[in-house]
Amino acid sequence: MSVIRFKPKRRPTRHQQKSGDHLTTALAVAALLSVCTLGWIAADTFLPGGGQAVVASEMRVQFRMYGSGQRHTCVVDGDTVWLDGMNLRLQAYDTPEPYNDICGGAQEVALANRASARLLDLLNSNSFSVETFGTDRYDRTLATIRIGGTDVGDILISEGLARRWPDGNEFWC
Repeated sequence: MSVIRFKPKRRPTRHQQKSGDHLTTALAVAALLSVCTLGWIAADTFLPGGGQAVVASEMRVQFRMYGSGQRHTCVVDGDTVWLDGMNLRLQAYDTPEPYNDICGGAQEVALANRASARLLDLLNSNSFSVETFGTDRYDRTLATIRIGGTDVGDILISEGLARRWPDGNEFWC
């Protein structure tokens, strides 16, 4: 009887990997880094504000009511202002539109004018901070203005000059 000896092939140790394995690992790492980088760029580009809010320190600024060609620092209406040339849409609340009577007629326009005047008074009488969150579909910067930590929208809502947005009732209609 003859004996056949079996010699199993040994697997290479971790330090004896084939050169192709190093290339595969390097390509996998490069692909992962590329996907993460593209995701970061896409989030920064397409998410409002890149997912981050920007908060300015407290400031005092004199506003005017919006007039023909005056777009540097003014109140446009109860929820939109220009601040140092930047168009800010104040978020989380809504006020009636002063330029057309969509649903409430002359009463809506009168309420819109009162809301705009009150916002002007609040901004000119107090120091405030601005927090921005990217832009809306009209390329306005979405923002929250706080006076003493309170959102100006909450002040206008409590005074019956605004509604919560987007779920509040348009009581002026």
